[in-house]
Amino acid sequence: MIGFMHGTALAQLAQQIKQWGRELGFAGVGIADCDLSVAETGLLAWLDQGFHGEMDYMAAHGVKRSRPAELVPGTLRIISARLDYLPPMAADPHAVMADADAAYLARYALGRDYHKVLRNRLQKLAERISAEAGAHHFRVFTDSAPVLEVALAEKSGLGWRGKHTLLLNRQHGSWFFLGEIYTDLPLPVDAPETSHCGSCQACIDVCPTRAIVAPYSLDARRCISYLTIELKGSIPLELRPLMGNRIYGCDDCQLVCPWNRFAQTAALADFEVRNGLDSARLIDLFAWSDADFNDRLAGSPIRRIGHERWLRNIAVALGNAPPAPAIAAALGARLAHPSALVREHVTWALARQQES
Repeated sequence: MIGFMHGTALAQLAQQIKQWGRELGFAGVGIADCDLSVAETGLLAWLDQGFHGEMDYMAAHGVKRSRPAELVPGTLRIISARLDYLPPMAADPHAVMADADAAYLARYALGRDYHKVLRNRLQKLAERISAEAGAHHFRVFTDSAPVLEVALAEKSGLGWRGKHTLLLNRQHGSWFFLGEIYTDLPLPVDAPETSHCGSCQACIDVCPTRAIVAPYSLDARRCISYLTIELKGSIPLELRPLMGNRIYGCDDCQLVCPWNRFAQTAALADFEVRNGLDSARLIDLFAWSDADFNDRLAGSPIRRIGHERWLRNIAVALGNAPPAPAIAAALGARLAHPSALVREHVTWALARQQES
């Protein structure tokens, strides 16, 4: 059937795709072409500056990330989708961050692993398209392949790239996930969104580690999300005191963004808080054994960092907390941990406790 679809029929299909997307829980769906030449220039400059740190996969695929038709031959269009994730019943993030004895985790990680949730819904959308238009060649992506998702979402009209490099939307702020369907359907494309950041640079000013080195430019090596999730080794000494109680990711740039006054909470139960992670105590989480970590975080995106890095991150947060006998005791109990990485950060944290 696809070969016979032209003009009006393709336009109607595009509108149906957006409606089907809404029925599947997506807050927005847009369609873009494959021309990412402008974004490619920025990507190559970013890589040349070494801002990707140890994320070697960012460079490994070369320009496939910015050339969809090379990643998936035959691709003509990219269907981008937004899915809101802010947990509706989570503790106030500002209050948690202000409580030095509490653990702050990025709000996106409080519930179920978004990769599975998003991928399943995108797959259903792609199959619905096939049922209507006939078999089309497609691939679904959810932050799992070399895809410039923000650039594609921007081209498809879902929002604009903020100065913190995340996608912003006037009705939804930035608390959402992005996913894509690469397809060979010659669908009509949507108009890109214009920027509405203006002269605001609240996200730049608030970044604890000054990772946003310029508007639209992030040095991942200084970003707390990178340090607590992507970095496998030792966290740089000069950055540890700046991390506060953030043990998995960082939301500062989103929390301060004026556009997030309009953010919508998640409509899916998948993103509701699990294990009380919205306001858990650092000492309690530090006491988790390897089995506790794997059992309690089954189905969570946090599990992929492993127990060793979990302890590393919490040790830094405990070192930044106000001195307390209970903290010193908790850290002391980990001084003989089998991992040299954990021992190093525990030793640093104990020294910080004694200095304060």
